[in-house]
Amino acid sequence: MAKNVLSKFRIRKGEVFQAPLENALGRLVTPFEEFIHRQSSSGLLLMACAVIALLIANSPWQEAYKHILHLPVSYNFGDWSLSMSFHHWINDGLMAVFFLLVGLELKREFLVGELSELKHAVLPVMAAIGGMVVPAVIYATLNGGTEAGRGWGIPMATDIAFAVGCIAILGNRVPRAVVTFLVALAIVDDLGAILVIAIWYTESVNMTALVAAIALVVLLWLLKFAGVRRSPAYIFVGILLWYALYVTGVHATLAGVITAMAIPARPKYDPVAFSTFVKDIIRSFDRCFRPGDKIIANDALRARVSALDNGIHLVQSPLQRMETRLHTPVAFIIVPIFALANAGIPVDSFTSAEAVFNPLTMGVIAGLVFGKLIGIVGATWIGWKLGLGSLPKGATFHHIIGVALLGGIGFTMSIFIAELAFAGREEMLIQAKAGVLLASLIAGIAGFMVLRRAPIDLSKEGSGELE
Repeated sequence: MAKNVLSKFRIRKGEVFQAPLENALGRLVTPFEEFIHRQSSSGLLLMACAVIALLIANSPWQEAYKHILHLPVSYNFGDWSLSMSFHHWINDGLMAVFFLLVGLELKREFLVGELSELKHAVLPVMAAIGGMVVPAVIYATLNGGTEAGRGWGIPMATDIAFAVGCIAILGNRVPRAVVTFLVALAIVDDLGAILVIAIWYTESVNMTALVAAIALVVLLWLLKFAGVRRSPAYIFVGILLWYALYVTGVHATLAGVITAMAIPARPKYDPVAFSTFVKDIIRSFDRCFRPGDKIIANDALRARVSALDNGIHLVQSPLQRMETRLHTPVAFIIVPIFALANAGIPVDSFTSAEAVFNPLTMGVIAGLVFGKLIGIVGATWIGWKLGLGSLPKGATFHHIIGVALLGGIGFTMSIFIAELAFAGREEMLIQAKAGVLLASLIAGIAGFMVLRRAPIDLSKEGSGELE
């Protein structure tokens, strides 16, 4: 991005250094960068990893696959030791980074995004609530009073990467405002899933560790009020908080969300102050410059370049910088690794009638496919009829139905909650994962087809007409 902006300015004087292979490698790297930043790319990679996990789990390598996931990984420092299986490090450790990104996105949306204005936020919030409550009720109706009843939170979640990936493939056929509606809905959905994990999937609490965790949360906010804007300080305290929550018994991944809430969202400089600062630095730089000078050999020039670099960091909010930096590793490393570690289940979980037509699997499928559809469309329709908000610009209820179906793609968060709900219950966990994968497939195809056939009329703003 910065390279493209700089290329618009013609450098009239001075030397611009070009490495021998810079232009050739630039032509190779740029398409890859464009692929990485496309919204659909992470969803496609996630889908590929899920398929690979399924193939491995049903191949001669399945035992090696299970062995690797159960390998113990330990960290030792003197007498202190922390040991978990490789699988648990992925689900409890790497996913804490995923939740850190989710927390940053939530905070940004509520401060400056679609959820910051009441008139834009009402319908997505209502849709998200409907899309959480109805699936949970459907699941509980089929499994209430049984051991499988613990999984009622599984069909509540929406996988934002898969859902946005599916809708992005359609390109301009779907109004941009509809994509924004889906993202806002999914973000509120993530918040609901986080609360469910924190409140209902915590078995027991170590009070001593809980006091330490509270003290670390206070420390995070003290860093914020002290004006600390460098992310390493927050990350260090966040890691300590992760460990405290792990010992507490509260799911440790919540440390990511709590840390995100403390990251400052306001920059040091506003645009006017930054412009003045840059002009002053440039004038000072020009005064210190002498023909033939190199920055590497001129302390005065180097000091001003360093000051300019600091200013560039201070005009961006720490929240914005961290979210930008985390997006690529989370979308293209952490979530795919999670898929590889958790999507591998036996094929007979899909092929036999007993494996699919049991209350647990059917509860997950019915909740994600029909529950999301009824809950999201119903809540949106009620809010629209009551005049609480308008539909996205250019959208009809055809689009809302398509979005509701895509909301039934529960992959990442649903599997994560299933791991918590049925820890130590291998057969139930496999049934739950089978339901999540089948429901995500059905919902994804159905949502894609509905949106593909939806009318394209950008002149209407939230008419709601079903054409």
